[in-house]
Amino acid sequence: MPHFELGESIPPDTAHAVSVSLPTWKSNIGYEEGEQWVVGRMTTGYPRFFVHRSIAAFAKDIISRHRRPGQQAMLVPTPKVARRCFDFIRQRVSPELERQLAVIDFALDISKDLSALLRKLSPTISAVVFPEEVFPIAKQYWQHTGDGISSRRAEFCHDLFKDHLLAPATGTPAAQETPGRPFRGPKRYQRPGSVDISPATPRTSSPKEPEESLESSQFLEERFGRNLNLSMVERAKSAIRRRIAGALAHEVDLNNGPLPSLASNTRGIQGLAEADVYLYPCGMNAIFNAHRALLKAREPRKSINFGFPYVDTLKILQKFGPGCLFYGHASPGDMDDLEAKLKNGERFLALFCEFPGNPLLTCPDLARLRRLADEFDFAIVVDETIGTFANINVLQFADIVVSSLTKIFSGDSNVMGGSAILNPESKYYKALKAAMGEDYEDTYWPEDVIFMERNSRDFESRVVRINANSEAICDVLRTHPLVKRVYYPKYNPSRSHYDACRLPNGGYGGLLSVVFDRKEQAQAFYDCMDIAKGPSLGTNFTLCSPYVVLAHYLELPWAAQFGVDPDLVRVSVGLEETTELQDTFRRALKAAEDVSIS
Repeated sequence: MPHFELGESIPPDTAHAVSVSLPTWKSNIGYEEGEQWVVGRMTTGYPRFFVHRSIAAFAKDIISRHRRPGQQAMLVPTPKVARRCFDFIRQRVSPELERQLAVIDFALDISKDLSALLRKLSPTISAVVFPEEVFPIAKQYWQHTGDGISSRRAEFCHDLFKDHLLAPATGTPAAQETPGRPFRGPKRYQRPGSVDISPATPRTSSPKEPEESLESSQFLEERFGRNLNLSMVERAKSAIRRRIAGALAHEVDLNNGPLPSLASNTRGIQGLAEADVYLYPCGMNAIFNAHRALLKAREPRKSINFGFPYVDTLKILQKFGPGCLFYGHASPGDMDDLEAKLKNGERFLALFCEFPGNPLLTCPDLARLRRLADEFDFAIVVDETIGTFANINVLQFADIVVSSLTKIFSGDSNVMGGSAILNPESKYYKALKAAMGEDYEDTYWPEDVIFMERNSRDFESRVVRINANSEAICDVLRTHPLVKRVYYPKYNPSRSHYDACRLPNGGYGGLLSVVFDRKEQAQAFYDCMDIAKGPSLGTNFTLCSPYVVLAHYLELPWAAQFGVDPDLVRVSVGLEETTELQDTFRRALKAAEDVSIS
């Protein structure tokens, strides 16, 4: 098993890693408390919670060039997104601070000598500028919505900005440029169609350059030759959409021939088309935009969050729109209470739920929810990230299905992505398609698309192995006397709800949670685990975290009232050899035993 130092990226030496090593229980507390011995060593973090260094450096250069001392910038991909972010901040600050807010939109300076590739790509960036004391509010928008730029987009556009190829667009606030060297333009754009160095030119780098920076450039060159063929990026998006629809499960040559038809798919919806699958830069952005589309397509009303949610889903429903009715247990009693409210005349926009939920892995009764939705006119949005469409089919019960592609669909923990599927059999389908047609922006950065398509080719075979490994670990944990409870869909009371959606060859997923009799046992177990430990899930390697500490540190009593133990340890199971993995867990359990004896 590899050893990960505190603050090291997970995977190591990966420029765009989406997790970071927090190897002890104490380091997780230190991270939440903002203690320098932890945060000072963090090279990266989960992208919606930690602004990647390449993004922070780009924002700093924008502030410096446009002479705005005492201010910071939040970088988003388009002017429309920037206006949403601006409005979110404006509504939450004083009039004095509001007057100091600004947006600067950047686009290619087409008066320059640009390659055909660059003109076709036409990258944009918008900076929402605000006083430094407003950063916590801007960070809320960044975290909740997933609307921020990706680190790969930041690196690419920062190069353009440095060389004065990306400039304030017409209509944005005038800004004085910092005097600098004469314009030359980066070498990679000086020849028409050139992406980077010529394949004949040796690639050199400093010893400290992360391996993925090399991998990214080399991969793009090898795959597209010297030209980044943007039509291939569109084919990669098409392959991802078809894979999500359940019509493309194996590796396919994007260079030759048509992609497989959607006529047959694991979703069980005959009319499902590729155009019904929408891609987003991360999973939370898919949820955010599903909510926005529903507000646009229907009369705005409160929504329902059914089941203990991933933190930002609830925040979206509470902060963006008319509000939210929250059922934290998703129990039969909660269902009865909801039905009583509906029969008493209360009406809602939509019900959002996870299948299974995070971190208790419970599953709501989707069939009963569907009957209530049909009778009382509300939409159902299901987040299938944890169950994954290789194991379950929830589209039959949903109007919209959302997922974080960052997780098991990618597996490599080096790229973000999200998706939303509109069910063509939904009564709201036409209205939702119209809303998406007016409002959808494809902000998924091409380089991220390339990595996601490549990573996801063996998705289904990985899920099969991870399912088996998860059950093997459950076998070790469930028979140990110190273990108070193991949460896993196969062993939860709500298993029948999961089985109602489980595919014929589907398993029970790669996520489980364990609770011990005492806090000290949980801490010893966690600290002894010789695996990667940090945020995120669905990685090809086993990844562990004291999830409740990380997700709900400032609201532990609130989470506890819904049965979420503050000392719960969440395990995302990987592809390691099964017996080796079981032995790793047995050693960690022995450490918990030693604490009990002492």
